[in-house]
Amino acid sequence: MPLALLALAVGAFGIGTGEFVIMGLLPNVADDLHISIPTAGHLVSAYALGVVIGAPLLAAVTARLARRTVLIGLMALFVAGNALSALAPGNDTLLAARFLSGLPHGAFFGVGAVVATGLVAPERKARSVSLMFMGLTVANIAGVPVATLVGQHLGWRATFLGVGVIGLAAIASLHFLIPHDHTHTTAAGLRGELAALRSLPVWLALGTTVAGFGALFAAYSYITPMLTDAAGYADASVTLLLALFGVGATIGNLAGGRLADHSLRGTLFGGLAALAVVLGFFPLLMRAEWSAALAVVLLGTAAFVTGSPLQLMVMEKASAAPSLASSANQAAFNLANAGGAWIGGLALAAGFGVTSPAPAGAALAVLGLAVAALAYTVDRRRSTTAPARERLIATHVPDHPEHTENVPG
Repeated sequence: MPLALLALAVGAFGIGTGEFVIMGLLPNVADDLHISIPTAGHLVSAYALGVVIGAPLLAAVTARLARRTVLIGLMALFVAGNALSALAPGNDTLLAARFLSGLPHGAFFGVGAVVATGLVAPERKARSVSLMFMGLTVANIAGVPVATLVGQHLGWRATFLGVGVIGLAAIASLHFLIPHDHTHTTAAGLRGELAALRSLPVWLALGTTVAGFGALFAAYSYITPMLTDAAGYADASVTLLLALFGVGATIGNLAGGRLADHSLRGTLFGGLAALAVVLGFFPLLMRAEWSAALAVVLLGTAAFVTGSPLQLMVMEKASAAPSLASSANQAAFNLANAGGAWIGGLALAAGFGVTSPAPAGAALAVLGLAVAALAYTVDRRRSTTAPARERLIATHVPDHPEHTENVPG
């Protein structure tokens, strides 16, 4: 695999750390800015809103620029957002800074995935995407816990400065490691990129992402009360258990990339089915500490097996202009984050118990399987009708003599 993929992974590591670290620092931010924790929680929503808006918008407006330049510019915007977060005098400024930090997130992963697949042979495309995403999963193992500890001991502002430094390292890596000859877009430009979103297969792939990762976040958003109230873990143990989720996510991500290079659809169907099974058994696994720890690892593994296949599927369905569709998949991921958490919250509010978000997530995984199956059916139908149409055109005999050929004899 090319060393250039390391530059993309470094950027993904910085973005992943910057996105998730705020969740562990909400009490510190709330105390320092004299706001409530629910009010501080809007900082999470502001970042997610930035991702959803920025992913398609920035991918569209940069459609004709060299992708290497786009990646560096997006990371510079991420650094600026984190620097502003560290210097924010109050909650309103911090909200704006978190929104700014989220803007480049989806476009970076979207454009980065296109660059990653262009660096390798066709049979290694899914693995190249998984190696870039590995920066995101490793952030959950090392980046977020370390950054949280820094914030708790040196202040949350120091954490955002540190994330900004990671972003600067990513800029240097992108500048020196991404080759120029793999960075230019097709001639489609903005019009071609927008046309890609009119494809039904693209929307079905995006719908699979929303349902599949919505299943993950329906449960993961409420994993802490499950571990403490159901499994009996102490609050201090939750950070280590969340690191175990990152281990599972890394395993699933790497396995999904390798498997998807052999069977894209098979890996996607298998991952969604495994996710539905894991979430279905979650309430049972949460009855003991050892099985709860195993459940956390299995959840990360099953969910992230589908990451690379989904990203690659969206890109293939929009092969003429993949950057916008690829970035839109990252927006879909964040919609899944918000929607999954909302659905899991509905199960809790209905009084079904502390582990009830997991079965709700299992239902979403089954929905994702249904959407993926519909996408497969549409593809099969299109693949059978296209050759028939071509044969009809090939066998058509023109009515005008001037268009016919003289056959001797």
